[in-house]
Amino acid sequence: MDIAFLLNGETVELRGVDPTETALDWLREARGLTGTKEGCNEGDCGACTVMVTDEAGTRALNACLLFLPQLDGKSLTTIEGLAAPDGSLHPVQEAMVEHHGSQCGFCTPGIVMSLAAGQIAGETDHDRQLAGNLCRCTGYAPIARAADIALRKPVPKWLRDLPGGPAHRHGDNPHLPRSIDALADYLMTHPYARIVAGATDIGLWVNKDMRDLGEVVFVSQIAEMARIETAPYMIRIGAAATIEALRQEMVQHHPHFAAMLARFASAQVRGAATVGGNIANGSPIGDGPPALIALGATLILRRGEASREIPLEDFFIDYGKQDRQPGEFVEAITIPRMPGAADRLKVYKISKRFDQDISAVLGAFNIAVEDGKVQSARIAFGGMAGVPKRAAAVEAALTGQPWSRETIEAAMAQFATDFTPLDDLRASAGYRLTTAANLLLRYWLEDQGVAVSLQEVHS
Repeated sequence: MDIAFLLNGETVELRGVDPTETALDWLREARGLTGTKEGCNEGDCGACTVMVTDEAGTRALNACLLFLPQLDGKSLTTIEGLAAPDGSLHPVQEAMVEHHGSQCGFCTPGIVMSLAAGQIAGETDHDRQLAGNLCRCTGYAPIARAADIALRKPVPKWLRDLPGGPAHRHGDNPHLPRSIDALADYLMTHPYARIVAGATDIGLWVNKDMRDLGEVVFVSQIAEMARIETAPYMIRIGAAATIEALRQEMVQHHPHFAAMLARFASAQVRGAATVGGNIANGSPIGDGPPALIALGATLILRRGEASREIPLEDFFIDYGKQDRQPGEFVEAITIPRMPGAADRLKVYKISKRFDQDISAVLGAFNIAVEDGKVQSARIAFGGMAGVPKRAAAVEAALTGQPWSRETIEAAMAQFATDFTPLDDLRASAGYRLTTAANLLLRYWLEDQGVAVSLQEVHS
């Protein structure tokens, strides 16, 4: 596979690239750019953070989960390329020095790259921006002080004018299709090729399991597949839209969903992970599907020239089994809109850590109430079964009933009808059932104006 991209402002052309070689390995071993560190090698520690710029903007990404073909036509900046051509330090670098934000120094390059990307994006929430960067020496107080100082300074001109990629790319590559039609054609002749979007899941198969992915096809060049389009009665989310793009879109439509997505892994992972990938991998603990199911989302599947639409909840058949044929792929997800209707969606993520953790239980509630009665209820959970699943018995117990504490308590008993969760390292079956039921009560209490979030309750 032949690719071309910018590395610290210089054009790099590579031929015969191993499609599953990570940017981290290539930077360190082929280019000697060892400022990008290898820590966990699974996207958790942030030591390998780099900046990638394309037509969509600049974002921080984990180099350990970034396959080289994903860089084709883009611009990659490492810690070695962050300073000005004349050697002047970036404002984040200056602030980290001045405020003693580094001790052992191992994590520092990744932290600096995360903050520099955040400065370009205008990110003011340093906790959110640094949730994917671990520091075990300095502590975050001096780092946060440095971040505050750097944010007050303008983005350096040499980064503000950074081009999104090289002036030219190599010719058409069937493994890097540039349109949905080209992807569909490729998969008709290679129906079992592995589709790679953000690689935040598949990357672990390579880094940790040492798996051979076989034939792969990348969707990172298909701009139309990454779009999110809002119409009066529908939001259409391209399958290759990132979780971060979805978060930003949901702020104006479903802010509670957006708040949950801010806890989806880290800024680096959200900038790469895709909505379609979070669905297509069929994980029972994926954070996106329950909320989308509660919103009544529809999945658009494409095979060749044919498309079909199914309710999202019907896509998940059983653990590890989805309603998708060989050569078929997720093209988009649509969410219905009702202009003027109140936003009733609440999404509750339960995990041992607030940031950077996998859900033990995730509940999404979308309950419409009119004149004191429940008109409709869509409730979906992750972590309660082998697939993301609706709470049908709970929904039935609510619909048509008064919106009261008595109705809620009666419906809470129906969770045992809907779900038979498993015990695992994250939670016991009993804990999951009790928590799921309590989340319904939390939803009702919040609707009554009671402060229920620990981040909002003060003594």
